[in-house]
Amino acid sequence: MNEKKLIFSSSVGQDFEIDDKKQTVLSGVDFSVSGGEFVCIVGPSGCGKSTLLRILSGIIPPTSGEVKIDNDVRLAMVFQNFALFPWLSVFENVAFGPKMKGLAADEVEKIAKEKIQMMGLFGVEKKHPKELSGGMKQRVGIARALAVNPNVLFLDEPFSALDVFTAKKLRAELLEIWQREKLTVVMISHLIEEAVELSDRICVMSANPGRISHVAPNDLPRPRNKRSAEFFQLVDKLEAMIDKNG
Repeated sequence: MNEKKLIFSSSVGQDFEIDDKKQTVLSGVDFSVSGGEFVCIVGPSGCGKSTLLRILSGIIPPTSGEVKIDNDVRLAMVFQNFALFPWLSVFENVAFGPKMKGLAADEVEKIAKEKIQMMGLFGVEKKHPKELSGGMKQRVGIARALAVNPNVLFLDEPFSALDVFTAKKLRAELLEIWQREKLTVVMISHLIEEAVELSDRICVMSANPGRISHVAPNDLPRPRNKRSAEFFQLVDKLEAMIDKNG
């Protein structure tokens, strides 16, 4: 892991107007991620996990506090609901980012084909999202994110809409991509076991308003033994943190 801090937030807060009343969703959130880390953010539903991810990625500005992103950071996002362009084919969805960057047509085609192959999408390039299963849609979403050559990948509960077996396979593939491509990953998860399986560090959020209440290092050796006593002990510890602060 590179100790260089790629993303850093200080005292981040977020307010929304709901029915003409101010609602504080996040308050005083300090967060950082170093190069090469795999960080998971967990917490009860409605605690502001996705809002925090969108602030860290620059999609929305915080109401208060600041986010600093290193100049070397190239961000990409994978969404829970796939967020594919329904009018574009698989190939066109994956090629969208490189095309928008103004790359030459032959370079766009090369990158799209490479990521399509990487994510096991060969043979469905001409299909549209409505013709794909949930697992295939998320493969397209990951391929599209990787096509912009990120070094930091944000994932917002990317496997929560998938069946158990598809999610298991995609988690394994994500770990391989993280290690092979030397990425930094920040991922929202609603499953404690998933966070323990994947991450180097787990940030636990509490609600009302959302804030990071605990940070738990995950030193379990890789590949993780999901049946070991140590695995279950960390899961139980994190669940107790969430129950206490939910």
